[in-house]
Order: sequence, then structure tokens, then C-alpha cells
Amino acid sequence: MQLKESGEMYLETIYVLEKRKGFVRSIDVCEEMGYSKPSVSRAVGLLRDGGYLTVGKDGGLNLTAAGLEVAERTYERHTVLSELFMKLGVSEERATADACKIEHVISVETFAAMKELNQKL
Repeated sequence: MQLKESGEMYLETIYVLEKRKGFVRSIDVCEEMGYSKPSVSRAVGLLRDGGYLTVGKDGGLNLTAAGLEVAERTYERHTVLSELFMKLGVSEERATADACKIEHVISVETFAAMKELNQKL
């Protein structure tokens, strides 16, 4: 299953919530992303069917190895790009919003160059 931007966003959100709270349920994703329960339920089903997460008997959402890989990559891109943009003088709000859009389409080569630049600044 080829993930689209929305799938990456869900996985990244689950990853961030897991780091913050330790246990993530669908309702937590709804609240964090501002989406309806049916929308999140559908996304969770698709991600589960695609092998990116599992749902425990307790309702907990758990990233699989494949889901964790995507989530960590997306989160790293978001973090590095946000930091770089802020170092360039962009407001935190704008830097974060732009990074959120770019993190899904940037090439591996370009991201590596931007990550290197961020480390030098």
C-alpha cells in the first residue's frame, strides 16, 4: 500500500502522541488532529489493513515496524525543516505550517542537503 500525505500525517500524529502519552487511542488522534471519529476510524482501518499499525484489544493504536519507519521519517523531516525555517527568520507558526506541507513531498536528496545546512547554522 502506497501511503499518501494523509496516511503519513496519521502515523506521525500517533507517533508524537505515543511519545507524549505512552498510550494512544483513536479518540486521542481525533482530538489532536481535529478530525471526526468516523474519519479517524476509516484511516485507522486503512492503515491497519496496510500493515502500518495494529489495534489492541484495549483499543490502543500501535505502530508496526513499517508504520514506525514512516512516522519517524516524517517527524524528522518536520522537525528539521521547522528548525531550519526558524533559523532563517520565519515565525514558528509559519515555519511549522510550511514544514508540515513540505515534509511529504521533499526528495531524499534535497532533505539531506537541508538537514546538513540546518546542522551548520
